[in-house]
Amino acid sequence: GHIVRNWKVRWFVLLQDKLLYYKIEGGKKEPSPKGRILLDGCTITCPCLEYENRPLLIKLKTKTNTDYFLECCSREERDSWALDITGAIHAGHPVQVQELHRMKNSFKLLENISLHHIVERMCDSSTGIKLTRNLEQGNRYKETFTGSALVDWLISNSFAVSRFEAVTLASMLMEENFIKPVGARSTEATRYSDLSEQFLDDSTALYMFAESSKKKISSKEELQFNISELRGTIVKQGFLVKQGHKRKNWKVRRFVLRADPAFLHYYDPTKEENRPVGGFSLRGCLVSALEDNGVPAGVKGNVQGNLFKIITKNDIHYYIQASSKAERAQWIEAIKPLT
Repeated sequence: GHIVRNWKVRWFVLLQDKLLYYKIEGGKKEPSPKGRILLDGCTITCPCLEYENRPLLIKLKTKTNTDYFLECCSREERDSWALDITGAIHAGHPVQVQELHRMKNSFKLLENISLHHIVERMCDSSTGIKLTRNLEQGNRYKETFTGSALVDWLISNSFAVSRFEAVTLASMLMEENFIKPVGARSTEATRYSDLSEQFLDDSTALYMFAESSKKKISSKEELQFNISELRGTIVKQGFLVKQGHKRKNWKVRRFVLRADPAFLHYYDPTKEENRPVGGFSLRGCLVSALEDNGVPAGVKGNVQGNLFKIITKNDIHYYIQASSKAERAQWIEAIKPLT
């Protein structure tokens, strides 16, 4: 928000020359836009590292110097939005758009490599990356490492076979807020919008572990949860309205459907940390639409229709509202093959 600096769920629509955003009420977007961002003369920063606990940000600065910070649901969605917005900004420059597509497609995390596992290895007291004190432009920095040192470490520990691959992994670690730049040299590089220029393979560029990375790997149980449930391929994601199990109230939640392993997780969009507040395995589940002619048993409160129901193999019932019949059908169609 521009006046009260809080974070709110908004529904965005990208047009050729502007971004429209709508207010969400009861899982539905209002007919008139809440506001608009004119793209002519905009500059885009992605990833934006101005908020340490929000690694999935896009920053837009208009030609009137108004800053917009937009948080996405995942790295894939963030990069996709950034690519399409950049394409709209540079619509008259097809070569730049092609280059952005090439860069986006080259930044893929190799299969069976977990960023959490890499950071855990980096923090190992005996085999991890060596932390040193460094001096840059009169400023002293404790427990830092250089960009070239991290690239060397990733290659020597077989996480990458080339310096390009190592820079790709290091960029992802920075994008996901496991590491952060410190000092003028590395911080200046983050102002570039091209992903290839975010992380520097340089002996004068300094980096350190972000505070949030220590929290992410502090618990073995939490680490196992992240690897086993959240590593699946994202099949579908979006905002739906879910009924609570205890208070039976309805709240907007961001749902993420993953395959292999098949899980449905939901997130609280008002919370800063990007961790699910709930989720369950889809194996053995039943999913079906509920008729709109009356309130089904087990459903309470403000029901606007377009309901569907998921019953887990442990007989836990989830009631969820979509914004339209078409959206409900899309979710059911996506979930069914994974049960």
